[in-house]
Amino acid sequence: MSDGGKHDAAADRYDNVSYRRAGRSGLLLPPISLGLWQNFGDPATPEARNIVLRAFDRGVTYFDLANNYGPPPGSAEERFGRILRDDLAAHRDELVIATKAGYRMWPGPMGEWGSRKHLLASLDQSLGRMGIDHVDIFYSHRFDSSTPLEETMGALDSAVRSGRATYAGISSYGPETSRRAIGILRDLGTPCVVNQVSYSMLNRWIEPDLLPLLHESGVGCVGFSPLAQGLLTSKYLDGIPDDARAATPGPLRPEFLSAPNLERVRALQHIAQRRDQSLAQLAIQWSIRDPRLSTVIVGARTLRQLNDSLDSLDGTELTANDLDEIDQFAVDGHLDLWEASSQAH
Repeated sequence: MSDGGKHDAAADRYDNVSYRRAGRSGLLLPPISLGLWQNFGDPATPEARNIVLRAFDRGVTYFDLANNYGPPPGSAEERFGRILRDDLAAHRDELVIATKAGYRMWPGPMGEWGSRKHLLASLDQSLGRMGIDHVDIFYSHRFDSSTPLEETMGALDSAVRSGRATYAGISSYGPETSRRAIGILRDLGTPCVVNQVSYSMLNRWIEPDLLPLLHESGVGCVGFSPLAQGLLTSKYLDGIPDDARAATPGPLRPEFLSAPNLERVRALQHIAQRRDQSLAQLAIQWSIRDPRLSTVIVGARTLRQLNDSLDSLDGTELTANDLDEIDQFAVDGHLDLWEASSQAH
């Protein structure tokens, strides 16, 4: 890894990674991808640049962003843009760079949701922050019941046809809204390539209806928050550390650390220990056990966390007995922050 300037990329970065197809498209994604939702804003984790470069050296090609990632909003894209310019510019065509629009980004009535104006203006801003002329996936970040779905999907179609995006995607769309969105995009001639959804051992909402629908429709499934915002690690087994995410306002709410959830986490920790894994590694390996998952997105605050997550690919294969035992404890823990995304506002 270089200390500045052009990155001396690892020559063997693709040798030990089995890439997965996104639905029936030609897009290939690594089984584990890097998300810049947290830790890459201002201030960022001190290891932000090295985390991105190490991920690339280990075969991670998909980097997931959104207009509002930070804080402040936009700062994660700016930081990634600098890393891309200073270190990875020569490798741009190896990367799958994704961004999204739909959550609040600027003041006023057009600063969020799913209008054509918001999505395309936001995409132009994102491209400017990252210093690139296109992203590889542009997502509608959440369903907007107050805007015709034809308008929202039409904006994604325009983004692709204009060359500002290579593929169109949706995020946190439920089964019915996914079905409608996929159909509209198909009719427009710009297929929906992926739906990005929350998914973990304690948040299995996609399994009964959405995952089969995506598979039958030829749409890839991108999972995020496989560690349930940090709950599926050993961090909270003995209470909430002062520097933990649950101790400050954010996505891991203190009420998620309920007694039943912690009992499940402890049981899963015992299973991981028997398998010579960290709980995080077990949770990630479990989340990509299904080939219908095109990739799962992990975050990282340190290189150690990143390496621990990527090392989950080296775990002993989960047997039927392992999965049966895990199923006793991998039940819904009421952790889905994004459930309202598919509902009216």
